[in-house]
Amino acid sequence: MKTYTRALTIAGSDSGGGAGIQADLKTFSALGCYGMSVLTALTAQNTKAVTAILSVPPAFIAEQLKAVLSDIGADAVKIGMLHSPEVIEQVARTLTEFGVTTIVLDPVMVAKSGDKLLQDEAIDALKTYLLPMAKVITPNLPEASVLLGRPVETAADMLPAAVELAKLSSGAILVKGGHLNSAESTDLLYVSAEEQHWFPTERIKTENSHGTGCTLSSAIAAGLAKGLSIVEAVAAAKVYLTQALQAGAVYRLGHGHGPVHHFFNVWQ
Repeated sequence: MKTYTRALTIAGSDSGGGAGIQADLKTFSALGCYGMSVLTALTAQNTKAVTAILSVPPAFIAEQLKAVLSDIGADAVKIGMLHSPEVIEQVARTLTEFGVTTIVLDPVMVAKSGDKLLQDEAIDALKTYLLPMAKVITPNLPEASVLLGRPVETAADMLPAAVELAKLSSGAILVKGGHLNSAESTDLLYVSAEEQHWFPTERIKTENSHGTGCTLSSAIAAGLAKGLSIVEAVAAAKVYLTQALQAGAVYRLGHGHGPVHHFFNVWQ
């Protein structure tokens, strides 16, 4: 009897379909995983803005998690938008209860439109409860700045930031360089003091970059679920995202930041 490679996303819903739960499930499917979801919030969102957020009660988030993990299980879990300390603590407690260890944490704080998605008081909870549990953490430069309480803005800032973030976690740190003011979008994977990997990638000229962070972290989770090492999973995820950005650049959807093309390898 065949079995699926199981990937679970714990994140918010994007009604526009480009980021959040929707981007995660598309990525899992495109990369050969059976995707499952636990919704933490509903957003009224399109390519231009987030106009409203409706939080899911922490107890119901736990019920969703228990329903999935007690029956289906998960080979890897990707965590995205967790908006409050109570939600963060509940998710950490339930994942611990079920012995989940392959966790990719994308510390989502601000939408592409600039709308804030994380309460200020949730940042300490994120560092206390979830950073120590994650196998990989994927902050961009603004998110690294918030987590560390100091500016992280240049390529020279990335390694010191990764070293400092590694002290808060037992996992690897992927500092994403999409916000760098350069011709390349270079990411740094910090595995240990002895092992670091730089991933320089030509910057794709496109307005359709909504959901890139969600897509990358989900692709990493898919790779880990399929048994890849952390370095292999990150490398494969970078290739997938770059191709999705290239394919999506020729499309037009909405009037703001459109999505990447998650299914470029299936249809054009």
